[in-house]
Amino acid sequence: MLVKKRTKPLADIPRARFGSKPTDGGNLIVETDEYAEVAADPIAAKYLRPFRMGRELVRGLDRWCLWMADEFDPSDVAKSEVLKERIEAVRAMRLASKKKATQESAATPYLFQENHQPDVPYVAIPRVVSEMRLFYTAAHLSPEVIAGDKVYTAVDPDGLLFGLISSSMFITWQRAVGGRMKSDLNFANTLTWNTFPVPELDEKARQRIIDAGKKVLEARALHPERSLAEHYNPLAMAPELLKAHDDLDREVDKTFGAPRKLTTERQRQELLFANYVVLTEGA
Repeated sequence: MLVKKRTKPLADIPRARFGSKPTDGGNLIVETDEYAEVAADPIAAKYLRPFRMGRELVRGLDRWCLWMADEFDPSDVAKSEVLKERIEAVRAMRLASKKKATQESAATPYLFQENHQPDVPYVAIPRVVSEMRLFYTAAHLSPEVIAGDKVYTAVDPDGLLFGLISSSMFITWQRAVGGRMKSDLNFANTLTWNTFPVPELDEKARQRIIDAGKKVLEARALHPERSLAEHYNPLAMAPELLKAHDDLDREVDKTFGAPRKLTTERQRQELLFANYVVLTEGA
């Protein structure tokens, strides 16, 4: 069966899109060794936000950005040498670009060139994950955490999308129809997300998936020192996390039409493609 790319989701789920793109020459990004200096500036510190690209998201690495898209006071630039130097450097970098859009964005050098940041809790989806993962390593983040353009985001105030993408059903679909980067799984909104054949959910089914997804987050929280990469090492997953995913799979499998929790990838593939046929025929 040929699964074709789509520009919008086949199912009744929010769109996934790239995170925000700085195009800043690194000047709006604050690395670990720069954090103390920026945080010591009381004006610049107001604009510090956690920043996540795919690497930071999966490996649990600290990185920050200067985010001035919300409640920015232009007079702060003159009061802060940190802001002044960094914003001037962004402007110079953008003006020197050969791209017209980048040159035009030099007019607002304090802003990321592209702002796609959700204003509600969202699911953050790394573009690439190891083929060895049993589950896709997504995170559920608050809007104060800024997602970069190596991460896809989808608004998810109640956690439904987190539950769906954390299920075996989703990673089975990713393996079946998604792209690859070398051997790793490569998420794409047009091919993987927009074609994911989620059936119509009644309120009870939605809530069961939301609740089961919360249990996954609670199981992760038992070991806050672990990164997503460590949580999802297939040779060392915590029993509590495995159980939470098992319970989540039971709810998602049932929602997709299984009479009981499925046990093989082949069973899930058959159900996924059956749902895909139903949804595409009605599209």
